[in-house]
Amino acid sequence: MDLKFIVREPENITPQTQLLVLLHGYGSNEEDLFSFRHDLPEDWIIASFRAPNNSDYDGYAWYDIDFNNADKFIDVDQAVDSMKQIMKSIENLKHHYNLETKTNIMGFSQGGILTYAMTLTYPKFFNKVACLSAYPEPKILKNIKGKKQIQHLRFFVSHGNEDAVIPLKWGRKAADFLYELGAFFTFREYMTGHGVNQKNYMDLMEFFKK
Repeated sequence: MDLKFIVREPENITPQTQLLVLLHGYGSNEEDLFSFRHDLPEDWIIASFRAPNNSDYDGYAWYDIDFNNADKFIDVDQAVDSMKQIMKSIENLKHHYNLETKTNIMGFSQGGILTYAMTLTYPKFFNKVACLSAYPEPKILKNIKGKKQIQHLRFFVSHGNEDAVIPLKWGRKAADFLYELGAFFTFREYMTGHGVNQKNYMDLMEFFKK
């Protein structure tokens, strides 16, 4: 089943038009990151997906989280299923718009965790990658491709130094992880909690506009 999504289309769409997919965090929805569209390149297609699972407080989740059980902190089956749905939805979007370009992707928190796993497992489908307030989850990082296959990817990684949800040290480990893989990335820390402050936002927009 295709994921529900909202989209901003440019005036002109060709096979070379860039697509940017947005993946929100736990308990949020497709409207969250879609607010970024106003400052993203006007000639891009911007598609923001809604996670398939319900969460508390009328939000949505890519997978359930058990905060009381470290071994089951992440529902691996749900996470893998969500990634399959995201990849299928991207494929259908590209077919719908007749796109020949690689997909750009941005994920926040839980959406960023899945972004790491998908782009490092299926790098040939992606181009620019932004992982915000997230970390690479070993339980879903399977069959990671080598340096040669991921060398075209460009990562923007950011983390708040006062993040009380996903600790800063996890974000720093992400930078070490990408370095060991030989990936091209920018890692930046910001004076904020589990979110995106103004400086983070400006740097993020600059990353996609380059």
